[in-house]
Amino acid sequence: RGRRSRLGQTSQVLLDRVCAAARMTLVLVYLCLPAFAAGFAQPHVHRLQGSAHRVSFQRVQHRACLSAARAEADDEWPLLRDVRRAVHDYALIQPGDRIAVAVSGGKDSSTLAFLLKRLKERRLLPFDDWSFTTVHLDQVQPGHDAQSLEAWLEGEGIDFHLLREDTYSVVTEKTRPGASYCSLCSRLRRGILYTAAAELKSNRLALGHHRDDALETLLLNMVHQGQLKALPARYRARRGIDVIRPLMYIGEKQIAEFASSRGFPILPCNLCGSQPDGTPGQRQQMKLLLSALDGLGDGKARANMLTALADVRPTHLLDRDLREACGLDRASGALRYERGRAVAHGEPNEAAAEEATAEEAT
Repeated sequence: RGRRSRLGQTSQVLLDRVCAAARMTLVLVYLCLPAFAAGFAQPHVHRLQGSAHRVSFQRVQHRACLSAARAEADDEWPLLRDVRRAVHDYALIQPGDRIAVAVSGGKDSSTLAFLLKRLKERRLLPFDDWSFTTVHLDQVQPGHDAQSLEAWLEGEGIDFHLLREDTYSVVTEKTRPGASYCSLCSRLRRGILYTAAAELKSNRLALGHHRDDALETLLLNMVHQGQLKALPARYRARRGIDVIRPLMYIGEKQIAEFASSRGFPILPCNLCGSQPDGTPGQRQQMKLLLSALDGLGDGKARANMLTALADVRPTHLLDRDLREACGLDRASGALRYERGRAVAHGEPNEAAAEEATAEEAT
């Protein structure tokens, strides 16, 4: 019984020591566990943070690329919209058309070639069976080099044809002192382009004239020729080819900004802009006149002038032949035939009534 009592006491002491050691171990584990866990998890946290940063950076890059693509698309869309509107209004492009696009290396014709390419790529017309090729005329001007233009067009995937005719010498020799180079130069160039279009089996010739070109031509003809005549969006040439101007609704400033933003190669022209004595040419003078008109009224002089070219009222003009051709009376402008109602703009005697009102006001 005594031995049993001593064994019981010894067991109780051992049990107490074991329990104390266990409690101490638990305390140590409790105290060290956060630090251990933090040390173990830190590399994984860094790895996760690094992955998150990489994913975030990739997303930023992707969004930047999308934004750049959208910016380019937004940059070209206003011009494409105006080209498509001109195509619709004047049937500039029809199914099966083969178009020869005259590219001089200037901002206008380069923009035209690029927009026609995008018009086809984006399928903005209700038909897709039409094609175009570019034609560049080397007029043998001093220092002229079309390699940059050819390389750019080929890089854009646009078909390119190079012609070479010495019209520069003819123009400088035949133009009388003080006269404008533009008229003779354009006639010679146009004849060569007609021939080239026929050889390429193209039924249409596209030119890069824009809204401001039409307005300048209107002013030139009024001031120097005494004619109310501008540039039509489409007309039939004597050789049977349709000449079209898809940029007719676009201003020169828009085209210049677009060409500059896209980095189109620009080839200088040594004939346009000035005469041998260094004075501004007639067309440059009309540019200055248009710039002066920009400061009048609401600043929409150019847009309003283009609208006026599409809203002609024979009853309020002095062309008696035009009145008669429109079914109006030659002298009074009164409606004589039903076909003239569309251009009479109201009652048959509206012009006379307005004139009488103006006289009374005076």
